[in-house]
Order: sequence, then C-alpha cells, then structure tokens
Amino acid sequence: MTAKLLMLQGTGSSVGKSALVAGLCRLYHRRGVRVAPFKAQNMALNSFITVQGDEIGRAQAVQAEACGLKPHVDMNPVLIKPNSDTGAQVIIHGKPVANMSAVVYHAYKETAWQAVSSSLARLRQTYDLVIIEGAGSPAEINLRDKDIVNMGLATRVKAPVLLLGDIDKGGVFASLVGTMELLEEDERELIKGFIVNKFRGDVTLLAPGLEMIGARCKVPFVGVVPWFGKEIYLPEEDGVALQNSGHDERRDEPGSAFGATLAIGVIRLAHISNFTDFDPLLHEPGVRLDYLDAHATLVGYHLIILPGSKNTLEDLVSLQAADLPRRLQAFVDAGGAVVGICGGFQMLGHRLRDLQMIESGRGEIAGFGLLPLLTEMAPEKITVQCRARVISSCFGPDLTVSGYEIHQGRTTLVEPAESLLQVTQADGVQYSDGCVAGGGRVWGCYMHGVFDDEGFRKAYLAWLRVHLANARPSSFSEGISYRQRKEDGLNGLADLLQKALDMKMIDQLAGL
Repeated sequence: MTAKLLMLQGTGSSVGKSALVAGLCRLYHRRGVRVAPFKAQNMALNSFITVQGDEIGRAQAVQAEACGLKPHVDMNPVLIKPNSDTGAQVIIHGKPVANMSAVVYHAYKETAWQAVSSSLARLRQTYDLVIIEGAGSPAEINLRDKDIVNMGLATRVKAPVLLLGDIDKGGVFASLVGTMELLEEDERELIKGFIVNKFRGDVTLLAPGLEMIGARCKVPFVGVVPWFGKEIYLPEEDGVALQNSGHDERRDEPGSAFGATLAIGVIRLAHISNFTDFDPLLHEPGVRLDYLDAHATLVGYHLIILPGSKNTLEDLVSLQAADLPRRLQAFVDAGGAVVGICGGFQMLGHRLRDLQMIESGRGEIAGFGLLPLLTEMAPEKITVQCRARVISSCFGPDLTVSGYEIHQGRTTLVEPAESLLQVTQADGVQYSDGCVAGGGRVWGCYMHGVFDDEGFRKAYLAWLRVHLANARPSSFSEGISYRQRKEDGLNGLADLLQKALDMKMIDQLAGL
C-alpha cells in the first residue's frame, strides 16, 4: 500500500507551517494512523543528528516525535545550512556534499531531486500518511523552474495542498489571493483548502472575508487557528525566531538579577545554530534567559553562554569587534560563569585554525583564551549521537547525559586540564569531551542537548545558585521535565487543531 499525502504550504516564511505539521502529525498519531513528516528541502541552522549519524532539520525531528517515531534522514533529505550571506553548506541524505552559492545550488537541484524522490518513495511504502511541509512561499516565481519543495514537488506527486496564511503579519487575504494569482493553473488545482493561522479575537469577525476570498478563489477555508503564543510550547525551527521571541536585551543596571534567582544570557551570533539547546533553561522556575547582542552589558548576569555557530571564525571576529573577549574576561574575573557549546566551546580556547578554508577564509585567529584549547577545522564533519558520563569533579558524581555532536573542528588541549564528559558512541568508541576551568566557572563541550537532561541541568543550576547567587539549592521550586513539556505542547497543539480545523474535510482531501 502506498501512503496518502497531505501537504501544507505557506504564503511566506514563518507563517507556522512547521508547527501545524507537528500538530497534525500528533493528531493523526493519536488516532492510530501510521503517519510520518516530510520536508524535501529545509534551510535551517537548527539541526539534529539521527541514530544513524545523519543530519536533518530540527523541525523534522520534532515532527517525528509527534508521530512517535525516531527521526530519520528520509524525513528531510536535503538540508541547507547558510554559512555566509551568499553561500551555504548543502547536505544530501544527512551528509555534506559541498559549500555552494545560491546560483550553483539552483543548478544542482536536479541532483537534489533524486534524493527527494527516493526518500519520499521509501516513506510512502512504510506509512499510511505522509504530511509534507513546504518551504517559504510557492509564489517565488523566480525559482519555479527548478522547485523541489513547494508546487514543483506537489505537481510531481499530485499531493493535495492546504495553503496557510499568517493573519498576525497583516494582509492575510491579500497574501492568499496573491499567491493563487501567481500560480499556474495545474498548481492552483492542487490547492484544496485555506487555513488562517495566528488569529487573535472573535472568529466571527472574519466570516465576511472568508466567504468572499473562498468564493473568489474557489477554495474553501478549512479553519482558523487561534494564536497560542507561549501557552503551547514547541521548539522554534530557526534563529530568525529570536528576533521576535520576547527575550530581552538588558542594557540597564539591573537590581537583584532582574528579580530572578539566576540570570542567564546567551550571545546571539550572526550564524547561531542549535539555539534550542537552551530551551530547557527557559522553563526553569527562578531562571531568566535572555538572548543578548554582542554589545549588550553583562552586568547582572550570573552565566553567559556562547552557543553553536555555522561559521565560528566569522562570528568570533564579530565578537572581537564588539570587545567581548575583554569584557567576558572581566565578567569571569568578577565571579561570573561562562559556558560554550560546540562553536562556542571552540571560541573559548586559545586559537582557532581554518587553514583549508572549510568554514571561512580567516586562516588562524585568537580565541577568548578562557580554556586551554586549540581547534583546527577539518574537511570531514563529525555527526554522531552519543551518551556520556559527567566526570568533572565540580558537577558530579553519577550524572549522565545524552545528545549529539555536529562539528567540523578538532579540538585538543594545549596544557593539562579537566574534561567535562566521558563519551561513549553507539559503536562503543569512548573519548573525553569538553574542558572545565576555574573550579567550574568556565566550561564547554561539543555535545548538543546537555541541558535537556534533567539530572545534569538541575545539578548545574543548583551549583550556580550556591556558588554565584548565594542561594540554597532548596530555595527554588521544581518544574515539570523538559521532555514532558514538549509532549504537553504537542498534545495541546493537536487538541487546538482538532477544534480549529474541519478534520473531516482534511481527511477527505488526504483520501483517508
């Protein structure tokens, strides 16, 4: 049996496609349908490593969780990770093939289509329903001739399409009509329904507009999804979300750590990647998490985090221009704590080398000098899931973490220092990861996901409270687990869509 198809496309980027696909996946999964997500081509710096060691978009990993499945590379066969204003690393079936300009990749799309086609065919032979997510807008007519992710895909596989518009941006009716006007006739025939997303207020006020646009375009509205904001938690897909995330950049002189037991700042890099590493901290009682511009004051914060980066050397140069190395050293000297994850870990070392120009043309530059490390970029990318035991005397004992690594760099110690983790890969290979200095005040590692682990996160936050905030470990309340919060978010979104959408119509469109 070949799986049925249902596709969600949007009138633009950030209209809510990823979230609604996740919600529909969970809804169908709860009904007992064997459902899987699919996004032919994803452009994102938030990525995930599968059990097989393949790299896919983080959004598809979340959608897989919604389906009760382990993420697989067939769910996102083409991943594009921008590393400059004009170029990106192109990843096919989980492995990087080359850095390409937009023009070169446009010519490469026929090859990329082979990966898309084979992956979708395998999913259709395994599941009952595949829910496909488009990218950006199908009305990007300058890219139509080689499109493999929106209508170019839909027309090849004859997928029924729901077109999603974001009313919070304004002009939702114009965006729906305009999109339809720019499509070819065979493409318009595949648009089977409209969805209005992120609506605030009384839905009856929309009725005249829904009726008029539905009649004009000869496409029914299958629902209006209300704005759910922070009431329903889902990990964000990419760093663009940080621009409107509501995380403040504090430049004033704070009072008592902004009223929180712990104040944590994450430096917002130009090429920030995997910032969802820090989402678990967002939901901890008594913790305030802000994303900071490189020029923002560090006064009042207990912990500063340097996150991952798709272009570590270029981001490091920008931080040097903002005088952050000197200010971060002063922050540590004044008693603050610093953590670096992946690219941020590399930056905390003495020097970074990219003599083969793997990520940039910078050659060799100085790091922050807070950890005794030397990092050299290598052609082969490390992508692996792993588990580890925390071996630092500062945060143990008996703590374990699990996560994944994604990096081009190879990091070595230039002088003896304490490691953070003893890592064990799935194949049994063991090695040390990370470095700890200053009695625990400065540390970093390559593993993404260390803060997802309840035990380590609680232990480290307790350490920070005792050593930096002069608080007792028992002086804060326990919150629900991060994993449970994600599950609650997926179920809450499924419940919301069940009420907001005409699921009988959607079932019929999907052929269920």
